[in-house]
Amino acid sequence: MRALIQRVSEASVSVDGDVIGDIGPGLLILICAMEGDSAAQADQMAAKISKLRIFRDDAGKMNRSVKDIGGSALVVSQFTLAADTRRGNRPGFSNAAAPELGRALYTRFADQLAALDVPVARGSFGADMQVALVNSGPVTIWMDSADW
Repeated sequence: MRALIQRVSEASVSVDGDVIGDIGPGLLILICAMEGDSAAQADQMAAKISKLRIFRDDAGKMNRSVKDIGGSALVVSQFTLAADTRRGNRPGFSNAAAPELGRALYTRFADQLAALDVPVARGSFGADMQVALVNSGPVTIWMDSADW
């Protein structure tokens, strides 16, 4: 699985002009299931992100997790994180999981994150979504389970 994690002071996702998920301080997580990914990878990704220390402590160092600050997560599916840009000018997405698997792993990831005591708001899998955010820092982290 791939994730792009942004530390935010606020974020929201809308479909057809209606806000379907919003959070205050926390994490905007854009998530993509890749071909061959499993439930175990979704669980491991959720566990790692729930403990990721990217929020400032009293000394100003990135030493707190989203749980430590009482923050939330906005989880949005984004298959374009699977983009292969090695050839030509048009990205390929054949490495993304098939929609059925992608939906299942997206749901599994968000459910697991919630089970780890991180309040979760969600986008709508496969929908044309508009995401608004205020990136705090800015802090943006790329994570790929293939690197573990």
